[in-house]
Amino acid sequence: MRALVVGQPAPAADHPLDLVEVPDPTPGPGELLLRVAACGVCRTDLQIAEGDVPARRLPITPGHQVVGLVEAVGPGVVEWQIGERAGVAWLGGACGQCEFCRSGRENLCQAAQFTGWDRDGGYAERMTVGADFALRLPADFGDLDAAPLLCGGIIGYRSLKISGIQPGGRLGLYGFGASASLAIQVAVHWGCEVYVCTRSAHEQRRALELGARWAGGYDARPPVPLHAAVTFAPAGDVVIAALQAVDRGGTVAINAIHLDRMPEFPYKLLWWERSLRSVANFTRADAHEFLALAARIPIRTAYEALPLTAGNEALVRLKAGQVEGAFVLVPGRG
Repeated sequence: MRALVVGQPAPAADHPLDLVEVPDPTPGPGELLLRVAACGVCRTDLQIAEGDVPARRLPITPGHQVVGLVEAVGPGVVEWQIGERAGVAWLGGACGQCEFCRSGRENLCQAAQFTGWDRDGGYAERMTVGADFALRLPADFGDLDAAPLLCGGIIGYRSLKISGIQPGGRLGLYGFGASASLAIQVAVHWGCEVYVCTRSAHEQRRALELGARWAGGYDARPPVPLHAAVTFAPAGDVVIAALQAVDRGGTVAINAIHLDRMPEFPYKLLWWERSLRSVANFTRADAHEFLALAARIPIRTAYEALPLTAGNEALVRLKAGQVEGAFVLVPGRG
């Protein structure tokens, strides 16, 4: 089968993904073998390919927003059948026994494994996934529509939960890429007033089209104090801008696995019980809740489909901000 692998991290412009022929994987005990139908391209994939997020193992096949069909089941699998459709997301495994797993916080498990980081992901024609971590997808979403939900959607949903925003509250979204464009649809569904800060004038217009009350640049403060904010841009300066905009008792949730830096800031910005919280991965409960909610709203995804062979092009364009919604790689094209 064909797969895109990172052998040695390098700048996106140097094309760090190598298209190689590798043997088809075999599902082990408790695993599924999927024929990949679609795989979304995430900024974390870019950060792993460039080395901003240190590789857990090399070579590695990235991709953790995967929709595929079950081609085979490993020993011990009874809940999945050949021919069923399954989704694969970032969380690829957890021990199930530690204090975090036992308390419903498997996203914090120290033995957790992540798709496209610890185990090969979906930039390939086939992949394996633990049956317990495969996700059932709403029938209303086609393969390409569903793929962007499986990282940006789920992690955006968890970010909203971590921020503590309540229905009808004033919410700030800082950065407006694929994840934020899904999170705003949840927030609007909850009746929140949404205020968006993003550098791109095009993204500002899109935020307004999706229901934002106001949109401006990072240097512009929303016209009202915010109850909560979520930052999506991987820049510490943006976190501080969000902190400046939240009201007393407000929370800024940082939706990022990597920030360029965290700049020094005066304590008065954190005073009056404001909070900064990182968002680390998500749980399977988050995924099930979000996918059910996405079908009820219903959430609409925006994407550009590309053949698997265009993986490097996707990373280059993602880094340059040249994407409307998300890129989705389709192994059957090209």
